[in-house]
Amino acid sequence: MGQTFTVPLKRIIKEFSLETLYMPESKQDTLIQSADINRPGINLSGFFEYFDNKRIQIMGLGEYAYLRELSDGQRESRINALFEKGFPCMVFARGLEIFPEIMQAAEKYEMIILRTPEATSSFMSGLISYLNVELAPRITRHGVLIEIYGEGVLLMGDSGVGKSETAIELVKRGHRLVADDAVEIRRVSNRSLVGSSPENIRHFLELRGIGIINARRLFGMGSVKVTEKINMVVKLEAWDPDKIYDRMGMEDEYTTILGIRVPSHTIPVKPGRNLAIILEVAAMNNRQKKMGYNAAQELMQNLGMTIEHPQAHKNWDFY
Repeated sequence: MGQTFTVPLKRIIKEFSLETLYMPESKQDTLIQSADINRPGINLSGFFEYFDNKRIQIMGLGEYAYLRELSDGQRESRINALFEKGFPCMVFARGLEIFPEIMQAAEKYEMIILRTPEATSSFMSGLISYLNVELAPRITRHGVLIEIYGEGVLLMGDSGVGKSETAIELVKRGHRLVADDAVEIRRVSNRSLVGSSPENIRHFLELRGIGIINARRLFGMGSVKVTEKINMVVKLEAWDPDKIYDRMGMEDEYTTILGIRVPSHTIPVKPGRNLAIILEVAAMNNRQKKMGYNAAQELMQNLGMTIEHPQAHKNWDFY
């Protein structure tokens, strides 16, 4: 079973500037562990099958209007039935007034009541996005993450292969560093990975022979970024003269991280190769492929060949 992550409710309150209407002393350290949220309209009508008491409850105009139409006795009964199930907190959207029965139930069952002036849908959208990132499954990998022309490129390889030196060259060329040495990768959806640096080493780089530098202080705020989506993985390895490297790029390679396949390339390193320029081209080429253009396939068509042609996968020299 995977590790379960949590986020303190106090951090959510601060992030979204929520008004605290009732906070029991016993709930000061409440932790949120579900990225799903719930609008309890159907629960207020008495249906509790599949009710998840780990979800934040959101009260919008629909729920408010339903409760307003009930008699005082019915309203108290329905509210108590919901509150006795338990949940982390209840948030009223649109700055709605709080029914007295809500506050009474909150005190009775020691439930947290919050309020936001935002519209229900926009608040829910922002909260879900925030929780998806904060509670996402994550791993830490040795490497460097850098943004190149808007593409998040994860550099991987053995220690000493030149990842940090390449990152410095890219930063000098106007690109932005996200993480060096340790990259924390989070799966924020079924299709997306987001990388960041552990806070205690954020913006620091290690250069052998020089030591530790702070990229933000040395190159300015425009040279760093806190998080970035991972669009491509580049594996740097020492040049092996006996290994056959891909010359055409006809077959797409992928690296699987947290169950998500990410396009990848293996780039051999040897003296004289300008890795910074190679990575810039790789990032731009990756964007072109996502937009539907593949240079290798166009070349095959110009030569009157198809991907399945017996000569298509051989090494080519164009001189």
